[in-house]
Amino acid sequence: MIHEEITVQDTIAADRIVLRPCRKSDAGLIAMYAGDDRVARGTRAMPHPLPPGTVEAMIERALRPDRTEDIWVIDGSAYGHAEALGLISLERMDRNQSEIFYWIAPAFWNSGFASEAVRALIAANPHHAQRIFAEAFQDNPGSARVLTNCGFDYLGDAEAFSVARGATVPTWTYTLKTGR
Repeated sequence: MIHEEITVQDTIAADRIVLRPCRKSDAGLIAMYAGDDRVARGTRAMPHPLPPGTVEAMIERALRPDRTEDIWVIDGSAYGHAEALGLISLERMDRNQSEIFYWIAPAFWNSGFASEAVRALIAANPHHAQRIFAEAFQDNPGSARVLTNCGFDYLGDAEAFSVARGATVPTWTYTLKTGR
């Protein structure tokens, strides 16, 4: 008998939201939000327009036991909000480090949900990372505020390719040393 190690992804509670693993039933709502050009342009990897099957493939990757990135749905349904407000993820890096990514659907911008999700993920630190990195496109100061409000320190300027923009975009890079 062969035993496989399966990485279980925990649900993380916060004040107004729950970060929970993706479900196949999330595909429609996530695709609707991710299909918005404003969301796609704020990410590195999301194409716009969103090709059919993209979200379903992302959910399949998120459910794999050998994944390197954990993806949570930011779910507000237990508190009277939408079932999916956006996504947040943590990608494993070498030397006990991780990188955090997130997006919120435009209908929920400026509501504090992004900051609450980032704080909850940092507090849970499911990868037991000693350092967490993040970046924000320089034309998205709101995302940069989320990071600084959550305790991240500015590390420097860089660039990242945005699939939706089809271009390299200037970024601000941030880091957070955790207590672990």
